[in-house]
Amino acid sequence: MKAKIRLYVEQPLGQGQDVSLSRDQAHYLFGVMRLPVGAHVALFNGTDGAWRAQVVAAGKRGGTLQCHDLIAPQVMPPDLWLCFAPIKKARTDFIVEKAVEMGARRIVPMVTDFTNSERIRQDRLQAHAVEAAEQCGATYVPEVTALTKFDALLAQAADRQILFCDEAEAGSQRGLSDAPKGAWCIFIGPEGGFSDAERTRLQSLPNAHTLSLGPRILRAETAAVAAMTIWQTRLGDW
Repeated sequence: MKAKIRLYVEQPLGQGQDVSLSRDQAHYLFGVMRLPVGAHVALFNGTDGAWRAQVVAAGKRGGTLQCHDLIAPQVMPPDLWLCFAPIKKARTDFIVEKAVEMGARRIVPMVTDFTNSERIRQDRLQAHAVEAAEQCGATYVPEVTALTKFDALLAQAADRQILFCDEAEAGSQRGLSDAPKGAWCIFIGPEGGFSDAERTRLQSLPNAHTLSLGPRILRAETAAVAAMTIWQTRLGDW
């Protein structure tokens, strides 16, 4: 029987493995979705693939599922980080959701000179990433990191290629025609764009590649989707 509900768990998964549910998970499965004992759920934990599991105990505060069959192998996304400056709450949520759907391996909120918000709820954004993975059929949930300063992020990305989406290049033809495959990160600036100092810094790096996202200046959340689409079609797993 095909499981219609997918659930991310942190326990190991394998044939005959019992999985204990948290109170929130039990409420979702038995209180919201009204699953009875005997119902099937697809489980994944980011390392062991997706498993068809059966409800063997159901309660208001907990429950137990038992793994039966491997239904999908573990598939890792490309080694791509999406680095973006947080914007308004709903739009930041959108960026995290789409980053998961489009195959980012790591999601990095960053502080730039013109970043509008210098505080995030990392736990809330991580929960949002989990929900997105459950919905889109992924077997991996990317980490949403703590807010990272621009300079510190450049140091972390020293051994990666950097795709720098520069609004100043709107209308140019700069693209990824000669870019190498491997580990990458995409830099998306805030609503005010990157500062002149940040732009100069990025342009001076030997591992940075400037990209135009077309003839019009895009909003930050649109730019994130556009940049990931271009990268995935040319260098990723699409």
